[in-house]
Amino acid sequence: MPAPRLPIAEYVELRHLNTFHVGATARYHARVATLDELRQVLAWIKARALPFLILGQGSNILFRQDYPGVIVELHLRGIEVLRETDDTVDIRVMAGEVWHELVLFTLAQGYAGLENMSLIPGTVGAAPVQNIGAYGRELADVLLSLDAMELESGLLHQFDNAACGFAYRSSVFKRELVGQYVICSLVLRLSRQDRIDIHYPALQQALGHLPAEQLNAKLVSDTVCRIRRSKLPDPDILGNAGSFFWNPLLTPEQYVRIRQEWPDMPAYAEGEKFKVPAAWLIERAGWKGYRDGDVGVHEHHALVLVNYGAASGAELVQLATRIQASVQNLFDIGLQPEVRII
Repeated sequence: MPAPRLPIAEYVELRHLNTFHVGATARYHARVATLDELRQVLAWIKARALPFLILGQGSNILFRQDYPGVIVELHLRGIEVLRETDDTVDIRVMAGEVWHELVLFTLAQGYAGLENMSLIPGTVGAAPVQNIGAYGRELADVLLSLDAMELESGLLHQFDNAACGFAYRSSVFKRELVGQYVICSLVLRLSRQDRIDIHYPALQQALGHLPAEQLNAKLVSDTVCRIRRSKLPDPDILGNAGSFFWNPLLTPEQYVRIRQEWPDMPAYAEGEKFKVPAAWLIERAGWKGYRDGDVGVHEHHALVLVNYGAASGAELVQLATRIQASVQNLFDIGLQPEVRII
């Protein structure tokens, strides 16, 4: 039994803690609001050698079964201005803040830098793990440093931008240091001027015709929100986690071979490889709009798997596996889940 003073509950339903809204039960659940509570909970977990999962909004998680360990729900809150100059402002943001609410806060203060990443689901603490990004910008562009608590010692360690090892949708916290640290806060450097970036094709199409004096961070954010809402279903209405699969990267040899059979296959250069939209592959394989009971593929976006009501996590995993097999058979391309399956 947990110590009575720790914020730990037993046998907690997780349906409201994941955006797929699938049912699952956690053996233990801890809701921590302070660094001291987090330190105590991590020590309690370590002493019992229990598996644990740090959870923000559950926007990139699919529970295929009950969780036998501890779900740690971070509610570390707060935003603090650290330094200001004529051009920039440095802010510290606690890990439990909701990412989009942070974006709206910075816009209200007249700070630019996060507007392209508007409406990305999840919390601030999850953002560095996969180096979130959208519409031509990513977290690595604005992060100065972060503080993370080491599970083994309970000590806070600071990581500067370079130490985070950021790559495309990746960081050391997803690779070398996975499971060793809990991210507690970020320090971001934002602009006090409207230094915006609209080079991404969708933003160029929407805003490129406007004169520079009419462009500002708020307009970019509003445009990004409009585009995202037109493509992705609201998880509060229809259970989903956004894009389910990564866009695969092909070697030049793969690209040439597959393009011979599928000359209309879109692809974008990514270093020495070619990135192919997974949505195009899934749609060509015939899955767009597919539905079987309460699981399906969204009718407007083939990359989004949905729960129409009472689907289980296992049923969604089965659907994902069928889609992977279909794409592999048709194109000889393996799709990898972006969503973390637990």
